[in-house]
Amino acid sequence: MNKMALKVALLGLAAMQAAGAPMLVYFGTYTGPKSKGIYVSRFDPATGKLEAPRVAAEIAGPSWVTIHPNGKFLYAVSESGNGAVSSFSIAPGTGELKLLNTVTSGGNGPCHLAVTSKGTHIAVANYGSGSTAVFALGADGKIGVRTGFYQNRGTSVDKGRQEGPHAHAVVFSADDRFLTVPDLGTDEFLSFKVNGGMIERNGGTKVKAGLGPRHFALHPGHKFAYGLNEMGSAVTAFAYDAGTGAMKELETVSTLPADFHGSSNSAEIQVDPKGSFVYASNRGHDSITVFAIDSKTGKLTFVQRESTQGKTPRGFNLDPTGKWLIAGNQDSDSVVLFKVDATSGKLTPSGTKLTVGGPVCVQFLAQK
Repeated sequence: MNKMALKVALLGLAAMQAAGAPMLVYFGTYTGPKSKGIYVSRFDPATGKLEAPRVAAEIAGPSWVTIHPNGKFLYAVSESGNGAVSSFSIAPGTGELKLLNTVTSGGNGPCHLAVTSKGTHIAVANYGSGSTAVFALGADGKIGVRTGFYQNRGTSVDKGRQEGPHAHAVVFSADDRFLTVPDLGTDEFLSFKVNGGMIERNGGTKVKAGLGPRHFALHPGHKFAYGLNEMGSAVTAFAYDAGTGAMKELETVSTLPADFHGSSNSAEIQVDPKGSFVYASNRGHDSITVFAIDSKTGKLTFVQRESTQGKTPRGFNLDPTGKWLIAGNQDSDSVVLFKVDATSGKLTPSGTKLTVGGPVCVQFLAQK
């Protein structure tokens, strides 16, 4: 696809999303007695109707899935064995998946994936071994040769969970020039320069020891970024330099109420499409915390904590219109749909709660 055709396709996709066209929703899961792999459902953002999920592909441990920018291919990690990444073609209309190929992930315990905006490469975070790998993608959607690799080193204060590096996510900048990798084991957000699929260490930003960085979300305005710290149940707001990939901490705020004394670990973070709000999930407190973003400073103001109506909300996502949020409750085998107030950012349960075994990742795909 040439640049002009790609631009036209993206503009068409944006128009459909803005109009609230029907979508597919994919759920990555932990497989077991109640789950066979990746599930798919049809969602209508105009009405809020979410159909019962069905099996899209049987695969072991697809705890994270992501979709190619052209909407034709889906990629999934597999945490079982030594770790693998698989590619699938997406059947138009039904959303069923057909396996294309599988490659080793370059490390143990792959947990997160990201595809470049042009769809030329895919990055994977290997939690178990603390490494980051990048692979070329073919025009046919298949995963090709490994083009980049980085093995992190180091430890931090919690000798039980931070005995070594644990890369937990991979996030490309909007122009694909930089890659940010939160490392739970070393308490830092690593930065890499990206060039033709190769990655070169570009520094990083340390956070308070013991916070345990997990996930990362860039603000659509490209001036701010937000890191989720799993062990510390906190969000760190950063000033972000889109020209260099450098970050500077602005503040770190808790996602939990001051009087909470139980065990809880943060899991997922999202910024809404307009860049007005941050959402973060709490496993243990079993809620999603909402913050408002100051458009001038990037700092956060607490808005709400809303129960996810289930146990262990590991993954959630906002739909492309920003009007809805779907949360996956891993330990109660359910997905719950929430309405999003455009003005306040607050969540309200829609009344829709469906069964999916061990849901841990939610991804939307607008249909053409």
